[in-house]
Amino acid sequence: MRAPVVLVTGAGGFTGRYLVPALRSKGYGVVGLGEGVSSADRDLACNLTDATAVRAAVQGARPTHVVHLAGLSFVASGDACAFYDVNLFGTLNLLEALAALPELPCKVLIASSANIYGTPGIEVIDESVCPAPVNHYACSKLAMEHMVRTWFDRLPIVMTRPFNYTGIGQDEKFLIPKIVSHFKRRAAKIELGNLDVSRDFSDVRDVAAAYMGLLEADVRSEVFNVCSGKAVALREVLDIMTRRTGHAMAVQVNPAFVRPNEIPVLRGSHHKLTEAIGFAPRHALEDTLAWMLQGDAATGAVA
Repeated sequence: MRAPVVLVTGAGGFTGRYLVPALRSKGYGVVGLGEGVSSADRDLACNLTDATAVRAAVQGARPTHVVHLAGLSFVASGDACAFYDVNLFGTLNLLEALAALPELPCKVLIASSANIYGTPGIEVIDESVCPAPVNHYACSKLAMEHMVRTWFDRLPIVMTRPFNYTGIGQDEKFLIPKIVSHFKRRAAKIELGNLDVSRDFSDVRDVAAAYMGLLEADVRSEVFNVCSGKAVALREVLDIMTRRTGHAMAVQVNPAFVRPNEIPVLRGSHHKLTEAIGFAPRHALEDTLAWMLQGDAATGAVA
């Protein structure tokens, strides 16, 4: 029996920088697939939209397990075609390459998004809620999910729908790192969008732990929410940061940052995930914010 090798697409991205070390600590060999460098044992440069290159890279890696993290994730991106090229067709290229291997992987974990739920108008969102996406990012992820389901009889696939999550190393174009950065440098003001939105924020370390659990669990042909189970308003995040730093910052609402079809509240249920792998979030948002305030973005360590 050959040693386990996990192929991680997007290994050099935000989630990958936490998942890859977790995998290596468990004794997995890790191969990163994408356009950047990572902490994997080796990296294979590859654009997921290039089917030929993806097939060659997958054949070279011969993975026993796969975690597909790569994708275009910034919701406000203006390039609609790129969402579908990367999130839908890039995933299709990967699945076709995996299916062509002489020995199929034991598990393929594919990250979708809770954005597919749109605005369902219910207090707690579980996996039974009918998706109703309201932007191209979410539409591309839902299209990907439908496509992936057609592969359930050919590959041992599990899909995740992570809600918002954050931590040290996330790009400052995302909301929480932007807020933390402004407080760290004690900026006089910050421009934000709708202050009344509430989101289910997880810690990236909890998300990585959930992915590890699903990768090793005896589950397939299923989809799981990954979330904290609590919705926190943006105003509350600002209040927490003000208390933590003792710094009061002027907040200006910039109409350009207010998205059309803004989802007012997103709160998930992780009951199904808990039943499957015993998942329980370990990090409350206030603890995550404190970690981000104290941490070193270059290393992910606490100063």
